[in-house]
Amino acid sequence: MALMESFTPIASTLGGVLIGIAAAGLLMFHGRIAGISGIAGGIFRREPGDISWRVMFLVGLFAAGVVWSYFRPLDYAFEIERSTLALVIAGLAVGIGTQLGSGCTSGHGVCGIGRLSKRSTVATITFMATAAATVFVVNEVLGGAI
Repeated sequence: MALMESFTPIASTLGGVLIGIAAAGLLMFHGRIAGISGIAGGIFRREPGDISWRVMFLVGLFAAGVVWSYFRPLDYAFEIERSTLALVIAGLAVGIGTQLGSGCTSGHGVCGIGRLSKRSTVATITFMATAAATVFVVNEVLGGAI
């Protein structure tokens, strides 16, 4: 079992508050849910006037990470212990899951639960339990072979 390597309650709390403020702002000022999979997927639907804000939102997510990496480069120092094939399979599974569940952790977990949505609560519980079960199976049953 892996041990927690860093405990950052202040940074984590501040990050959560910023995510909450951003999600609330997008909903209050633009009437949009800050669900990353929905925002990204909407780029490919090509509805007039609906693409630019989505692109800018995703560019902002990426740019924030790039800017932060200059201030705290060690926050990005990590090794991926899975094969490229495992990462591709995992990415496809997440993509399929977000389509089947009509959303992702940001859409259901942050925005949906914040709006007291029963559907989002059930979805979040379901995908968190599935994630925990997947980690257990891959690491303990399969011995991390994937």
